[in-house]
Amino acid sequence: WLFCSLFFFPEVTVSYRYGLPVITLTLPTRGERCQFTVKPMVVTVGAFLRDVQREDKGIEKAEIFATDGSKVSDAALMEILLMNDFKLVINNTTYSVSAPKKDKLSSEHATEMEDIKSLVHRLFVAVHVEDHQIRKERELLQKLEYLKEQLLPLEQMKARIADSADAKTSRLLWVGLALMSTQGGALAWLTWWVYSWDIMEPVTYFITYGSAMAFYAYFVLTKQDYIYPDAKDRQFLHYFYRKSKSHHFNVQQYNKLKEDLAEAEESLQRLRQPLQLRLPIQQINDKD
Repeated sequence: WLFCSLFFFPEVTVSYRYGLPVITLTLPTRGERCQFTVKPMVVTVGAFLRDVQREDKGIEKAEIFATDGSKVSDAALMEILLMNDFKLVINNTTYSVSAPKKDKLSSEHATEMEDIKSLVHRLFVAVHVEDHQIRKERELLQKLEYLKEQLLPLEQMKARIADSADAKTSRLLWVGLALMSTQGGALAWLTWWVYSWDIMEPVTYFITYGSAMAFYAYFVLTKQDYIYPDAKDRQFLHYFYRKSKSHHFNVQQYNKLKEDLAEAEESLQRLRQPLQLRLPIQQINDKD
């Protein structure tokens, strides 16, 4: 809010009107006396200076300094600024501004003012939180779309490599079964047709002992028991990583994209929670 007149007063004054501070100053280019009504609990120093520059295009520089010479941040609220004296610099002219004198409030009146300030803050948040949620949701959806586009060719390549590794692992399992069957048949043939059990018994003992040593060596190397599903998964990963290297498939990049995608989906789910959208829990469950 502002009001301009053609009367010239060099100083900058601050007064209260209808409970709101009114800053009156002279525009350097137009020579007009303008009044800026600010909302101290909402308007920042930067927003006030932009309003002043917007009113007079001839203002090239507008800054506010504390009395000790330190610059006041643009993010500071006008309510904090107006508690003490300050200096307003417009172009090359410095104005010393005195903080407005306010009557001391009673404790009851002060409590009411604090309640009003809290209510205004909650109203401000309620008005802007929906815009923030919509903007954040749009950003997350764009990020999800980008990550899915990056993952699509990697997913296709991963599927081809996984199919090839799974086929090799299955062939290895069948080869193992064939070798064990051949071994069993050979031992049976040697026992009943070539030699006797007395001769083959030490042979089978050492074969069993050698198998136990092989399983123990597997545990020493992998720190895992030789369990068939785990051994199959380990062999699958061996083939998968070897195939990935030959096809130039970046596993680390794929895992990083998958983690980012899961994180973005989780953030979007939290953003769409019933408490965030101010919807009843049952209504959300019905939609799901």
